[in-house]
Amino acid sequence: TLFRSVSVVAFWVFRVDLPTNPITIFGWLWLLTIAWNVEAPPRQHLAFLRDWWPALALLLGYMYSRGLADNLGAPLHVTSAIRFDEWLFGGTLPTAALQDTWCGDPCTWGSRGAWYDTVFATIYYSHFVVGLSVAVALWLRKPDSWLPYMRRYIGVNLLGLAGYIAYPLAPPWWASDNGYLDEPVERITSRGWDVVGLQSARFELGPDMLLGNPVAAMPSLHTAIATLVALWGISRLRHPARWLLLLYPAMMSVTLVYTGEHYVLDVLAGYVAAGVVMVAASAWERWRAARVPT
Repeated sequence: TLFRSVSVVAFWVFRVDLPTNPITIFGWLWLLTIAWNVEAPPRQHLAFLRDWWPALALLLGYMYSRGLADNLGAPLHVTSAIRFDEWLFGGTLPTAALQDTWCGDPCTWGSRGAWYDTVFATIYYSHFVVGLSVAVALWLRKPDSWLPYMRRYIGVNLLGLAGYIAYPLAPPWWASDNGYLDEPVERITSRGWDVVGLQSARFELGPDMLLGNPVAAMPSLHTAIATLVALWGISRLRHPARWLLLLYPAMMSVTLVYTGEHYVLDVLAGYVAAGVVMVAASAWERWRAARVPT
């Protein structure tokens, strides 16, 4: 049954699209939890909805609120991140340099990508499923760890939303489209998926995505979630190989800068956001534990 469920998900991805909204992703994850233990009584399967609906409600609120974050009075920032990245890299804008080196000619969203464009597109998309998949695995196998993890996951999303409201920042592709960059930068997030037959995914995460906010770049939530997953694993596991988890946020960072989605500045802010939430959540949990009478 689990194999059949995974096959259905794979068929959907290749024939329909890659889900990016929480409702669809939650639906698929619920299906997989049912397939994992299909012989369990219905009440146990319905427990997924009971436990997860608050998180789903918060994520839906985040998803739709971030689209309004730049309409609440704060000025739009465009050049500050450009100047920072150029200062950090000796006058060179990293996104422009990476696209000049790797993207090829023509460097457009519609042109055929190389094999590494497929890798970058996959890493970018992993943001939508990896964090929640870790949560589902904890819900199934380590229920005591599920709530602390979800506290951090939701916390990072809410901190990101606060950043979008306080400091609306246009990403590199937006700055290029509106004449703020001397060198052209393209948004090539999903470039390369046609190599493996995922043409629909190219449009799902293409330049005209329906959901989201084109100037919600500070901090990079993709970086923050990837860093959170890595830090969570490192803090909970004991095997020396756990440090390899740091490759995930590192690869995500390169992906975001290369594809024109983020500056190095907001990638660094994503690291900070994940670290702040991890420290704050741990401190709150220790404070709460100290208040519980023994």
